[in-house]
Amino acid sequence: MADNDFPGWHGTTIIGVRKGGRVVVAGDGQVSLGQTVIKGTARKVRRLSPGGYDVVCGFAGSTADAFTLLERLEAKLEATPGQLQRASVELAKDWRTDKYLQKLEAMLIVTDGTDLLVITGAGDVLEPEHDVTAIGSGGNYALAAARALMDSEMDAEAIARRAMSIASEICVYTNGNLTVESIGG
Repeated sequence: MADNDFPGWHGTTIIGVRKGGRVVVAGDGQVSLGQTVIKGTARKVRRLSPGGYDVVCGFAGSTADAFTLLERLEAKLEATPGQLQRASVELAKDWRTDKYLQKLEAMLIVTDGTDLLVITGAGDVLEPEHDVTAIGSGGNYALAAARALMDSEMDAEAIARRAMSIASEICVYTNGNLTVESIGG
């Protein structure tokens, strides 16, 4: 897919960091359309609470597509309470096989404080190595920075914030206006 086909991929950075029994998901607030910044304070990290079961989600890609996926994930979590991995696999299966969902262009990082997962439209449910994952245009920068900081004395939130700061200094599609949600520990 050419860069011009889907400019939404170039507009966000989301990171998930698990350390010390706590998981933090942080996302920047920049929304870009092509090379224009449309908004700098978007919330791309959300907390879902289906049936009192807390899950934190961050999304990259098309906002409307991501909200559709979050609604589907919430329904899957209601059907399988307390089983994030199972709900995520069911969502990924639907996303890959349903003709409507196949067109959705987004990625999700989800956590319940225990599991930390990336869900993709290719049918993947990935559990990251090294307790860090990142998605979006600045994802690789944030991931590298966080991996380098994991052995430090910093806690999960401090690592996520510093990694996002580094990504925002490198990626023009990422800014420093963060939404940070934590769960666990």
